[in-house]
Amino acid sequence: MALLKFLFITICVLWLLKMVARLLLPILFQKMVRKAQNHATQQYQQQQPRPDGKIKIDFVPPRPKDEKINKAGDFVEYEEIKS
Repeated sequence: MALLKFLFITICVLWLLKMVARLLLPILFQKMVRKAQNHATQQYQQQQPRPDGKIKIDFVPPRPKDEKINKAGDFVEYEEIKS
């Protein structure tokens, strides 16, 4: 008898949790999406507008000094195979 009572109470609690989750989760997700949208909008508005035609380069990788500069492009050596 105690086992049936335990199972009945467990099933009722799980069913109630399921119903509450169906009601509350969409509201919580809407709040999260709205908060993310507001954050993105604020970041977009804080950016300084760049004039048209201007390019800003933040980082230029350093060139190795001892590397040979080949202006003709890459050359791949190959051997002909005669059949």
